[in-house]
Amino acid sequence: MRPQRSVQLLLYLDAVGDDIWAGLADQFVDGAYASVKGRVRTYVMHQQLLEQLPPPPGPVLDVGGGAGHQSFPLAQAGYDVTLLDPSPAMLDKARGRLQRLPAEVQQRVTFLQADGLNAVKALNGRRFAAVLCHGVLGYLDEPEPLVDQLCRCAAAGGVVSIMTANANAMAVRPALERRWDDALASFDARTEIGVLGVQGRADTVDELSELIRSRGVEPVRWYGVWLFVDWLEFSGAELDPSDEKQVAATAAVELEASRRDPYRQLSRVFHLVGRKSPN
Repeated sequence: MRPQRSVQLLLYLDAVGDDIWAGLADQFVDGAYASVKGRVRTYVMHQQLLEQLPPPPGPVLDVGGGAGHQSFPLAQAGYDVTLLDPSPAMLDKARGRLQRLPAEVQQRVTFLQADGLNAVKALNGRRFAAVLCHGVLGYLDEPEPLVDQLCRCAAAGGVVSIMTANANAMAVRPALERRWDDALASFDARTEIGVLGVQGRADTVDELSELIRSRGVEPVRWYGVWLFVDWLEFSGAELDPSDEKQVAATAAVELEASRRDPYRQLSRVFHLVGRKSPN
């Protein structure tokens, strides 16, 4: 039976017929990803992926890949990328961004309009050397159905890469914004209204690790994604995305923090990488 769907779930599942993301596409692409924090996220996760992915040109599936911010750099690195997303508006953004890249990179990218909960069917059972799903689980009431699809889409020995909100750091943002009552209530919370104004849900590394393990994918490593840029932003500091030297220095520090305790534990999102059994 199909699970009961709430507002945040509808944002994902019903986007094909009623593209609610159309109203958020500009803010998401031209705002969030163009910020220092957005650029740090893309860089840090790209480096983390390169540590774990098989060499190119192995096929990569990006489920809920949006405008291609994470998968296009992989196409530039030589991977064959399939970007699957339910939102026509986000896919239009992706196509526009892809046109600015060299022709040989464009040839390595395929777009597919479909929702991740039907990924296996939409892809006719095709399997991939790596399956990415970044920033999607939080819009679903339950992670299991989508995680199941991700693991099934991975080839034997393939990588599954999931980025989602960290339930163990839910009090960080309201505390940095000095919303003390909200912070106190957030220690045991699982949902919040995110920076795009949409409600999201958080998971823990241990819970998500168990979900993929039960589906034949062994957790390999988990990372943080950002820390200090988050603290600066929510404390009111201005970060200049046009200062390339400063952005590069910031990204280098964030990458190192993402690999180490206790820093990665305080990241409001985490990146979990697993590998499917070769059998």
